[in-house]
Amino acid sequence: MKPLAAALAIVLLLLQYRLWISHNGVRELGPLKAAVATQTAQNARLTERNRELAAEVHDLKNGMTALEERARSELGMIGANETFYQVVPSNTGRDSQTRTARR
Repeated sequence: MKPLAAALAIVLLLLQYRLWISHNGVRELGPLKAAVATQTAQNARLTERNRELAAEVHDLKNGMTALEERARSELGMIGANETFYQVVPSNTGRDSQTRTARR
């Protein structure tokens, strides 16, 4: 009976060592939990981004409003009955600064 108790005590000590001290034990639990939390947050952001992109693709395939908006903003297109006006700011303030710097 004593050899069986000694063997069980040794097994218990070895298991405690693996649990508390070894590389894959409790010491690893904290960093793994942090990594899981980081990955979960990143997955949530990417899921939301995928949802937004899917909605945009749906709008572009089915609606002319989204297509027209994108053509206006990215390609600079105008409608058939529209007139394009470009307002250019004057350089009077900049010219006076240049003149004073040259003096």
